[in-house]
Order: sequence, then structure tokens, then C-alpha cells
Amino acid sequence: MERIFYTINEKSAKTAHEMMSMSDYKEGSKTAEYRGYVNEAYDLADKIAEAKPKEADRVYALAERYSRKMAEYMNKEISIGLRCPSVMISGAGNFPVKKKEKQVAAWEKNHEFYQQVKGILDKMKNIMYGKEQIKSGDADAIERLEEKLESLRELQETMKAVNKAIRLKDTEKGDNALRDMGYSDEQIKELRKPDFCGRVGFPDYALQNNNANIHRVEDRLKRLKAAKEKGTQETENDFFKVIRNAEAMRLQIIFDGKPEPEIREILKKNGFRWAPSNGAWQRHLNGNSEYALNQVIKGIKKLQGAEA
Repeated sequence: MERIFYTINEKSAKTAHEMMSMSDYKEGSKTAEYRGYVNEAYDLADKIAEAKPKEADRVYALAERYSRKMAEYMNKEISIGLRCPSVMISGAGNFPVKKKEKQVAAWEKNHEFYQQVKGILDKMKNIMYGKEQIKSGDADAIERLEEKLESLRELQETMKAVNKAIRLKDTEKGDNALRDMGYSDEQIKELRKPDFCGRVGFPDYALQNNNANIHRVEDRLKRLKAAKEKGTQETENDFFKVIRNAEAMRLQIIFDGKPEPEIREILKKNGFRWAPSNGAWQRHLNGNSEYALNQVIKGIKKLQGAEA
């Protein structure tokens, strides 16, 4: 898998270093530090993909996200460093104490963001060592949806921030803001290039579509969590037992014996499939499955009425 790296603002990194230290800044050192962190994430993704091929797409997406967020963290750290020099550099006379306090507070806030970024790497390690919390169904459906929702929200904020930077009247200020987000000069040039409709940056439809996806995932998460909290429920009717299995997220139908071919046809027509491991006819537990269940009952009643 191709490794994706974002840009570290080396020019600002050099200036920030000179405002804090008497030593010379080694050209490219911040970029090298950043790439070291990101290569660690991709090395881990490679190991996971080899050991657990089904997780490959997921862990490489997490590695790319780690790369992007780590660049954001480091560029922010550099930007904060530019706000106020060290007392060793500027001297104690008329030193801006209030300004330094604000700088330290900004660093502390950025460190909290770093902990969130580090959490992405921890998540990958959990996948590697099988320590993930499986919340429902075939699986970690809730966790995966939460990850997806977080990524969609981050994308929405990124697109908004990019458009805001591009629309600044001060182009250089806008470009610097984009560099702080991790975009290279070449990428900034592409972002400023008008599309076939003359639009620059991210078009409105991109934000609207992404926002629609956010609402869709939020709704699905809400329903999934509600089903989980409700727990597994069992009911019976004149024809079979019904299990609303919250753990497996399946609506299951269990007959006393093997149903007749005509009944099996009704089940299949309504999306139920035989699961030998569970001894049940089942489909995903959602609003549609409840409708399908009623259709099966109606179908069997109609079938028995015809036979009578």
C-alpha cells in the first residue's frame, strides 16, 4: 500500500526553533521526525494486513488518518512556537509574560489533541493483538460506525477549513493556513485551480453529500445502539418462535421441525436465509426485518387457508 505523507512547514519549524533554542536547526528534521511517526503506523498496518487480510482496508485507512492528524498536530505545535520566544532568547527585560502564558495554554490544548491522534495508533494495536471490543453482530459494527462517523466529521471540518483559507483575500495568509493543515505547495496549487464550473476548493455538493452521509451513519448508530440496549427478546406465534437477537443483530425464526417447501419459499422471498449454526431462518435485525416477519406470517396464514 502506498504510504501517504503530508507536508510539515519546515520554514516555520526553523523559525520556531530559533525562537526557543540557541542551537542550530537541522534542515528537514521536523519532517524526518514526522515521517518516522507515520512510518511506524504504516509498518504496523503492513503487519496487520499480512496477519489479518480482512482488516487491510481498515488499518490502511487508519494509518492514512494518523498521518494526516499527526501533520496537523505538528504544524500546530510549530505555529504555537512562533507566538512567543523563550526568555533565554529574548532576555528578561520587558518579557511578555501574559503572551507566554497563552502560548503554554495553547501547547497544553494541542497536547490533548495529540492524545487523540495517538489513540489512532492504539486502535491499530488493538486490531493487531485482538483486544478490540466487539459490540454487536458479526461484529464490531458499532465501533466501526463510530470510527466512520468520526472520519466523516473530520472530513467535513477539513473541507470547511480549506474553503475558508482559499477564500481569504490575503492569498499568502490563506496558503500559510493550508500549509499548517499539511498541504504541500503543489497540493495548494491544485486546490486553487478552478474546476469545469469555475469552482475552487471543495464544491458545495461535496459538503452536502458528506453531511448527508454523517446523518445516515448517525441514524444507523442510533438504531444499532437502541437494539443493543433493548437486548435479545423472544416471542412465539402459532407457527414458530421469533428471536430478536441483539448480540448477533439478527431476527431469527425457529420452527419445531423442518418447514414445508412452500413455507421455505415464503421465507426466502422475504429475505430470510437458513443458518445451520443457529438452527434458524434469519436476516438482519432492523425495521425492514419486522415488516418481512409480518409478511411471512401473512404468507403462511394464506397458504394454510388455501390448503383448508
